[in-house]
Amino acid sequence: MINEPLLRSLLFIPGNQPKMLSKAFSVYPDAFVLDLEDSVPISEKKNAREIVVNHIDKIRETGILIIPRVNSLSTEFIDDDLNAVVGPEIWGISVGKISSPEDLLVVDQKISQLEEKYGIEVGKIRLLVWLETVLGIVNSHQICQSNDRLAAVCFGAEDYTNDMEIPRHAMSPGIDNPALTYPRAVIPIHSKAAGIFALDSPYFGYKDEIGLINDCQNAKQYGFQGKFAIHPGQIDTINEVFSPSKEEYNKALQEINAFEKSEAMGRGSTSLQDQVIDVPVVERALKLVNKYESIFGQRE
Repeated sequence: MINEPLLRSLLFIPGNQPKMLSKAFSVYPDAFVLDLEDSVPISEKKNAREIVVNHIDKIRETGILIIPRVNSLSTEFIDDDLNAVVGPEIWGISVGKISSPEDLLVVDQKISQLEEKYGIEVGKIRLLVWLETVLGIVNSHQICQSNDRLAAVCFGAEDYTNDMEIPRHAMSPGIDNPALTYPRAVIPIHSKAAGIFALDSPYFGYKDEIGLINDCQNAKQYGFQGKFAIHPGQIDTINEVFSPSKEEYNKALQEINAFEKSEAMGRGSTSLQDQVIDVPVVERALKLVNKYESIFGQRE
């Protein structure tokens, strides 16, 4: 993911809600996901397309990435959606229910044709695809490896549990079904092997700050690099959790410093605060330092 932008927080905005789209200048996610899919009823699909197209140029002025989400291949809407939103203003396209490399190739070819039509470099527009079917999870390794346009895979917990015919939450609201452990574990592994982002499912309790924090921290522990937001109030929390903290940064610098001193004395490991510091620990610390400084600037 060298030279890739930050994708910690991606805010959904329903495409048929012009008032919400107009508020884009007051919030600061890493990306705006202008939604033509699940948040838009079927009767509003055409209207949503027109509203999104009329707002894209203005939203572009924020400098924040624009990633429209189009309807899936299984619908009649995807071609009209892509024809409406593909253009130089957008960074990527998000599309749901990708279940195989073949699905991904079909979407890629559709976008390539439109890039050629509008004089855009072929392959410039990135793809963020949702793994939210059983087949999508089973084929996640092949999907992650199959296309150069692919920038991220996104876990859709609601559609996945629907496909599995199981409840999203186990026992009580806010506690995910243990059946989500497997897809949440394999998606980041397969995405990391392919050098692309893994993005976690949105947390729908938009007034539940503690639940959101716990959900973000859980996703981060699995290896997800970011998460979708359904409300502007979730952005700051998501960004904070998916960014290294000052404390983590300082500890990483201490680990690097301790190891460098040890290495200068001819030793391949050392200890810091009763913890062994060896090559993997230092490599992890260097990655954290680089990420922190890419977000917050160089060390003082």
